[in-house]
Amino acid sequence: MAKLILALAVAWFGWWLWQGPKKVWTDGRRKPQRSEDEIGALAVLGLDPGATRDEIRGAHRRLLRNVHPDHGGTDELARRVNEARDILLKPSSDPGD
Repeated sequence: MAKLILALAVAWFGWWLWQGPKKVWTDGRRKPQRSEDEIGALAVLGLDPGATRDEIRGAHRRLLRNVHPDHGGTDELARRVNEARDILLKPSSDPGD
């Protein structure tokens, strides 16, 4: 199950890169740019670039239920999911947020 989730996340990330991120919100404002670490973390959690904090937390909980070592997953998969959450939920350095 964990391998399937990881494969789907990688496939989605490849598709997203092929399409290219949209750079402008619908009202014309520029979207905040994400670092490569943040883009990779979004792919691990299977989220879109505009994901909210609640969506990030929810995706983390759902994935961790499946990949936790106590539930048949591995330490490495659990570490990746936790690391992705930490990257995306770190305090923003941009005062405009």
